[in-house]
Amino acid sequence: MRTVVVLDYGSGNLRSAERALAATGASVKVTSNLEDAATADGLVVPGVGAFAACMAGIEAAGAGPVIAERVAHGAPVLGICVGMQIMFDSGEEHGVVTKGLGLLPGAVTRLAAQRVPHMGWNLLDAPAGSTLFEGIAPDARAYFVHSYAVTPSADLDGVALVTTSTHERATFAAAAERGPLAVTQFHPEKSGAVGAHLLRNWVRTLHG
Repeated sequence: MRTVVVLDYGSGNLRSAERALAATGASVKVTSNLEDAATADGLVVPGVGAFAACMAGIEAAGAGPVIAERVAHGAPVLGICVGMQIMFDSGEEHGVVTKGLGLLPGAVTRLAAQRVPHMGWNLLDAPAGSTLFEGIAPDARAYFVHSYAVTPSADLDGVALVTTSTHERATFAAAAERGPLAVTQFHPEKSGAVGAHLLRNWVRTLHG
């Protein structure tokens, strides 16, 4: 049975993520123990709220090096919502720039839209060859709750498979996949059948 750790660093919908992942058949543990996070078949990094607060939690827990080492050694990591955002170079909120983990190129900025936060179901545009979205219909929708996101760029598209979504006229990265690192701006654990399918796809990539 594949083992999954949901990292508890003081931020995130831990129990809903735990339940959704357990439904895939994986053995799931919510913990702040870094040895468990390092050795699990898969590591999930959730996150809600502010970029700076999540990074402060990651730093206080000493989890940054564990996440980076997993990615460097090909061990799967899934970042969700702000857990996606902190994988990027930086996040800017209210004029303050906070350094991220730098595992993906790009900056998190406020959505260029009148209605913020972006909350609710929205269409996804997944690229060919996506592992996360294999078998998911091209008109699939997922559930978002966010005010900030990564704008797709040539630098990001050059190194990762990027799934996009659009709120008003603001197109943003809804998910990205680069080797063992997969991230979603939306909440798969709140996205019904689409989210459940995506999590099953991710768990199948784990080596248990």
